[in-house]
Amino acid sequence: MSSLNSTLPLSGVRVLDLSRILAGPWCGMVLADMGAEVIKVEHPGRGDDTRDWGLRVGKTETAYFNSVNRNKRSVTLDLQTPEGQRLARDLANQCDVVIQNFKFGGIEKLGLGYEQLRKDNPRLVYCSISGYDRTGPEAARPGYDLLVQGEAGLMALNGEASQSPLKFGVAAVDMFTGMYSAQAVLAALYQRERTGQGRHVEMALFDCGLMITAYFGLEALLMGEDPPRCGNSHPSIVPYGVFEAADGPLVITVGNNAQFARFCIEVIERPDLAADERFKTNILRSANRALLLPELHTELARRPRAALLERLAIAGIPCGEVLGLLEALQSPRATRGGLVTAQPHPVAGTVDVMAPPYRFDGERLPVRSAPPILGEGTHDVLTSLLDLPEEKLAELKAACVI
Repeated sequence: MSSLNSTLPLSGVRVLDLSRILAGPWCGMVLADMGAEVIKVEHPGRGDDTRDWGLRVGKTETAYFNSVNRNKRSVTLDLQTPEGQRLARDLANQCDVVIQNFKFGGIEKLGLGYEQLRKDNPRLVYCSISGYDRTGPEAARPGYDLLVQGEAGLMALNGEASQSPLKFGVAAVDMFTGMYSAQAVLAALYQRERTGQGRHVEMALFDCGLMITAYFGLEALLMGEDPPRCGNSHPSIVPYGVFEAADGPLVITVGNNAQFARFCIEVIERPDLAADERFKTNILRSANRALLLPELHTELARRPRAALLERLAIAGIPCGEVLGLLEALQSPRATRGGLVTAQPHPVAGTVDVMAPPYRFDGERLPVRSAPPILGEGTHDVLTSLLDLPEEKLAELKAACVI
């Protein structure tokens, strides 16, 4: 084991990632980022579905696939064959964690369910990700991020009041489910150190989607109706949101009454607004936002963004530019943080890979390997973990099992 790997928090943990698309692979990537050895099992011909989604990178990857599969090995197995299932079971016996998001009941048909695997590996932490509660009437119903964004009320809180319900720009439910799943797996691994026994972690997209409504969800329960949609503005703090300067948008977050006074006097030079009794407190400003905001929009639109940002910073008011996505990725802030890395690629030469967001002892966890080409680790993993001879590998390949 290299000195680098030995310093990673999950060094020595091995994960069998049987999942596809986004939520499960995101869970696997979190564990991989923290140092786990993650073996991603894919179909020998088509691989993960996301290898065919979005912009192509090399011959077998896409930007979508690459966003959620860094630091993993790819092993191809046809799980519809008895031999592929046997190899997967053998790999599971060598692993600490299994992640799967097959349709309800599908994994058991392959002989790879939790109860089936724990007989030979009672220390196994097994994570099942489904669309809905696996014990309820919708257990067999397929779950997709967009469906759950609608059903969990997330679309109803997103966007402007004049718009129809609006989805998030990214697959937020899938991503949060992946992160929640990784947290649960880590908790189960921690408990296993005390008890010696594994656990079955069960996660549902709908459950996680409902949880991320957060304070909006609790306000809806208190009000007995949906909270109003405020777009880029804050539902209960004014002024707080996106505003247009003379040459582009910026974010201004006035968090308290003292900041509001400084904003009016030092930034937009309108002491009369600071003195107006209708705007003295945030509760009053929120109640009278229809009167206040047009005044603020007029003043801000007269001034260049750079000048406003300078004045806001001097006044101690949190603020920032609204950047395009490419601008943000190429910004000095992202560059200084090492958040986008260039990794070697056997076909493309190099490929952009996001760096993990985690820092330990002041150091960002590294990108140890780019998202794998299809089947990149099949030979190494099957020979090193299962001790398969070359003749057996050739036989499996000829039968399209690998």
